[in-house]
Amino acid sequence: MNKCNKVFHCKKKKYYICASKVCYITVVVKQQKREEIDLSASLAEVWRVLNERERTVLRNNSTIQYFRRNELIYCEGDEPKEMMCLLKGKVKIFKEGLGGRSQIIRMIRPIQYFGYRASFAHENYLTSASAFEASTVCMIPMTVVTDLLMKNVNLAMFFIRQLSLDLGIADSRTVNLTQKHIRGRLAESLLFLKESYGLEEDGATLSIYLSREDLASLSNMTTSNAIRTLSMFVAERIIAIDGRKIRIIDEEKLKKISRLG
Repeated sequence: MNKCNKVFHCKKKKYYICASKVCYITVVVKQQKREEIDLSASLAEVWRVLNERERTVLRNNSTIQYFRRNELIYCEGDEPKEMMCLLKGKVKIFKEGLGGRSQIIRMIRPIQYFGYRASFAHENYLTSASAFEASTVCMIPMTVVTDLLMKNVNLAMFFIRQLSLDLGIADSRTVNLTQKHIRGRLAESLLFLKESYGLEEDGATLSIYLSREDLASLSNMTTSNAIRTLSMFVAERIIAIDGRKIRIIDEEKLKKISRLG
């Protein structure tokens, strides 16, 4: 075997990235423990549109999986077999680009569904997903989801709405990340994180701690540009930084920078 420069794990395979080719060996994945969950509370929006038989089917086929910080949930190229709902934690959806640089496509917050679009499109995953922090995910087999959708119009409309909302957000972000200047893109990302995950008890600190690399990926810029722009925001007293913690001091000015681009 050639000397490998990098190792990463993806579901059931451990890949060794080599200078000339990709080698892999199959490893055993620890069996996930089934446990009872209160789906009526955890999946409340879906639960409301199901009848008792459908609720029983969902309850009997749902499992919980726990993911450590930075652990992959699914990989680009995987076959989609489950729909996922984030119950606790934070998850990023990302895609590898040229030169190994990743682009964050979406951020998932509790309670949001993800990982099902590829199955509806009859294709493998075009993106990857990993946990930003320790996360709890409800896994529902796509065979079960499809069967429920075929028999329940209200459930089908729920997921049509979800996909439509995601498409609208994706359209807006595509325009903003390509047309706004660096300051506008970073300001928008900070406001997006506030809207998605909220603030800590002090009413100012973002409740998510991103690395500079992840913040740059979310804002479609290089890490060095993200660091410089953050430093400018600190100097202008728009934000304050303590390690990975970001505290918003002047939200109105941040909104103005984002709006003007």
